[in-house]
Amino acid sequence: MNEQERRRRQNPREILKSIGLTEGSTFVDIGCGEGFFTIPAAELVGPKGRAYGVDVNAEAIDVIRRKADRAGLSNLILKVGSAEETLFCEKCADIAFFGIALHDFGDVDRVLRNARKMLKPSGLLADFDWKKEAMPFGPPLQIRLSEKEAAGIIEKASFKIESVKAIGKYNYLITAKPNSH
Repeated sequence: MNEQERRRRQNPREILKSIGLTEGSTFVDIGCGEGFFTIPAAELVGPKGRAYGVDVNAEAIDVIRRKADRAGLSNLILKVGSAEETLFCEKCADIAFFGIALHDFGDVDRVLRNARKMLKPSGLLADFDWKKEAMPFGPPLQIRLSEKEAAGIIEKASFKIESVKAIGKYNYLITAKPNSH
């Protein structure tokens, strides 16, 4: 699936708006890849907001930097590194976001604990991913997480699931709030 087709099927701006990303927000994209969600998030939060992105792939982070420079975005903070080791801030984020990434982490529990530490008590965790069904694109079926599996992993990490919904024919979006304790 090329990027134009992907944007049609997985409209990043619409998905980000649907989870409440607004001007002035702080957004953390965990496993951000080449910035499919990071760049639109930086545009949506505007100059008063912040968008953070972390990925183990240095080339992907370079791609985001070039896109950000072309778009004149100065509100992006990017890091090459593992999500297991990355903590941008404590209780600063309005949204911690996983865009087709949850299945990629070596220690998903640690990644979710870090996300929880970065989120404000009122913050939102969002997990956008492929349904666990055979289809002509996306990651191999055997590494995908079903909505139920992903929700279970998120709940185990001290989050309360708010919603699980289909996004188009191929994807789902889970939103969750940190449990207070």
